[in-house]
Amino acid sequence: MKRLSIPLACLVLAACTAPGTRGPGPVDTSGLTGMSDAQVKAAFGTPSFVRKDGTAQIWRYDGASCRAFFFLYANGNALSVSRVETLPHGAAASADPACLAALQPRAPKTS
Repeated sequence: MKRLSIPLACLVLAACTAPGTRGPGPVDTSGLTGMSDAQVKAAFGTPSFVRKDGTAQIWRYDGASCRAFFFLYANGNALSVSRVETLPHGAAASADPACLAALQPRAPKTS
């Protein structure tokens, strides 16, 4: 399984928000696989619900119009994302990029 370095993951996630916009743009779901639990929290905040099953965890994020499920598995002493799904699903994949973008915390407004 490929692992993204923390700086690379930060660049991918930073690219989702253009300067001067209120929130993130489209999210490349393929870049989420292999992210650490800390990287997911940095990008999406605290999950709405966490289910622990042995060394695996499912993190659920709830939005107004969709939900995202991150499936994390032990990778040494850390957890990393193995799969991401959304409800509703994407048109051609198990995760809808628009849903994932909507679930990311909004940048504060500046006056």
